[in-house]
Amino acid sequence: MRTELVSIPTPTLPLDGVLHRPEGVETRGGALLFHGNTMNFYTGAPRFLPPRLARLGLASLAFNRRGHDILSIRDSRAAEGAAFQLTAEGIEDNAIARAWFALQGFERPIVIGHSNGGMLAVQHVVDHPETAALVLLSAHAGGPDGVRRSSAAGLMAQDRLEEITAQARAMVAAGRGRDLLLMPGWWYVISAESFLDRMTAMPDILALAPRVTCPVLFLRGDQESPTTYPAEEFCRRAGGPAEAAVVPACDHFYRGQEERVADIVAAWLARTLGLVDAAAA
Repeated sequence: MRTELVSIPTPTLPLDGVLHRPEGVETRGGALLFHGNTMNFYTGAPRFLPPRLARLGLASLAFNRRGHDILSIRDSRAAEGAAFQLTAEGIEDNAIARAWFALQGFERPIVIGHSNGGMLAVQHVVDHPETAALVLLSAHAGGPDGVRRSSAAGLMAQDRLEEITAQARAMVAAGRGRDLLLMPGWWYVISAESFLDRMTAMPDILALAPRVTCPVLFLRGDQESPTTYPAEEFCRRAGGPAEAAVVPACDHFYRGQEERVADIVAAWLARTLGLVDAAAA
């Protein structure tokens, strides 16, 4: 495949990413890749899937949302990153990337989202029902109970949820919503307004499932909670054809199972969309 660095304008910070185009095979469509929380376009599924997608004739756009990594800087010492992310901004970023991708000739892309990117992908597909297909890779359930679930699992606020929630509310009330507070669990530091946003604004993917009518593959590892990553229940509620897949000996980041996950995704896309893997042709 041929890879090109891209920068997509937004009302504030641009979305940096890569456009991968197939070479030596006919281009049959495109795929948008949404990264997980505190991740980016060059780690995880947005890194290991594009070569397999290219073999199917699919161009792919992997990009950083404005809420990428945990904290970062760009061309100054002004901080940016997932510590400041807001749900509405993430939804807007995905829509902006889709519009840019359409200008490159890919008007009805497949959407592939990992973890938080998967949760956002469900909302994106509801907002864009013309989507060709949706692949959810360990998408979390979202909704107003998401922070409590994460904390109970030893992440985010852990056993200090009430304390940190009260601290965040006091900071926002004092006009300090973008000030950072520390959490005992991943992802360790977050702005007060972003913490509260996750308790009030995240889409609930199970509530949205009946409105998803395109074909869906929902994959999770067997080491992941089916309550937090509800593959089977989402597929049961989905408004169109949906298939759940559980990968053995697999964690949330697919460590050591990247090839197996890519095989499952590529085989499902080939079967569902009538594509041919160039390596098998």
